[in-house]
Amino acid sequence: MPIYVYETLTSGETFEVHQSMRDKALTHHPETGEPVRRCILPPNLGTKHTPGREKKLLDNKNVEKAGFTKYERDKVTGTYHRVAGNQGPKSFTKD
Repeated sequence: MPIYVYETLTSGETFEVHQSMRDKALTHHPETGEPVRRCILPPNLGTKHTPGREKKLLDNKNVEKAGFTKYERDKVTGTYHRVAGNQGPKSFTKD
């Protein structure tokens, strides 16, 4: 069952309630009877796809281990140089 967060309208206190998705939202605090509203919160996403993890996964060693070739562009000359893998040319210039 999902956990919903509610906020009391008078004091701003928040509390959590396990409710079925089919249940109607609470209108009053179950213990004190104060009026409440359901809070809209962002979803709780896992940290599996953080920027640091993605950078690590796209590291040159991991790219080469997976059988790919990676090129990086030289900002001065515009030439692409192979930095990972052994397939394809060592460098090339895009027209």
